[in-house]
Amino acid sequence: MLNVERRKTRQIRVGSVLVGGGAPVSVQSMTNTDTRDTEATLDQIRRLCAAGCEIVRVAVPDEDAVQSFARIKAESPLPLIADIHFDWRLAVAAAKNGADCLRINPGNIGGEKKVAEVVKAAADAGISLRVGVNAGSLEKGLLKTYGGPTAEAMVTSALSHLEFIRSLGFSDVKVSLKASDVLRTIEAYRLFSEKSDTPLHVGITEAGGGLSGAAKSAVGIGVLLFSGIGDTIRVSLTGDPVNELRVAWQILRSLRLRQRGVEVISCPTCGRTEIGVEKLAESVEQALSHVVEPLTVAVMGCVVNGPGEAREADFGIAGGRGQGIVFARGKVMEKVPEDQLLDALLSHIRKHLAEPGGKGSL
Repeated sequence: MLNVERRKTRQIRVGSVLVGGGAPVSVQSMTNTDTRDTEATLDQIRRLCAAGCEIVRVAVPDEDAVQSFARIKAESPLPLIADIHFDWRLAVAAAKNGADCLRINPGNIGGEKKVAEVVKAAADAGISLRVGVNAGSLEKGLLKTYGGPTAEAMVTSALSHLEFIRSLGFSDVKVSLKASDVLRTIEAYRLFSEKSDTPLHVGITEAGGGLSGAAKSAVGIGVLLFSGIGDTIRVSLTGDPVNELRVAWQILRSLRLRQRGVEVISCPTCGRTEIGVEKLAESVEQALSHVVEPLTVAVMGCVVNGPGEAREADFGIAGGRGQGIVFARGKVMEKVPEDQLLDALLSHIRKHLAEPGGKGSL
């Protein structure tokens, strides 16, 4: 069986989560609430946690947000990264107010003296640092030298900042090199990984929303993870960040890197289909969306591939004309009319989850 061989990196810590050094690839997201609205932000963090988020990043744009950050940290179920741009003093304040990691882009924080102040604050607080290099905010000198925000320019920027930070005696750093262009992002991460063992935060920035954003993220992050590159990931999608977690876990599951939640296998439908597969599959996904236990559930619509696929799954439906068979781990459990298939399937899954060792409920 083909397995991903992960690149060796140094290990850092973001709160209770280990990043790099052979630790499992962790899943991140970022709140899109106004951080100054403490309750709204905490509510979203709790929803992200329930969806499988392991590290959450929070924007800290001003002093009011810093004060709210401290209150959020006191109740957050997840480690918090303070996302800082332009004002180094906000990073220092966030470190004092409980941040588990500081995310800065040294290209817009104001020069080496100010970066040094941020590094000192992280060292004093005993927390890690993320150096985030984005194609859209590279230093002007590099843009001129390389003729634009190329992958080489991004890597040069990251290595330069790392060299300076390490000259200060600080090494608890991870790096991201993001662009909205998938191929440029892949190239930048590959080039960087050849030159440094620094742990990497992987993602496609400004990927978009819905299907297009999920596809770009899956391709970019998936190619890098398959190459062994990446220690923590964030799928960036426009809209509710909970959707980012669903895509992220599917990427990890597809590469057999980690397992969480239900994977629904459903046929694409064709002229042989004789039951409402699309509606059934959507209903199954919705009903099982909160289940944590790794399960595979098949929803198949005909007698050609249906029975075989359903038997391979943990649970499944193989449909025929107006009726179908419910399977559980290769065994036929019952044959029921089409309008009872969903309830019958969920009933068997519910019983499984309630058994000793089961994880969750319906």
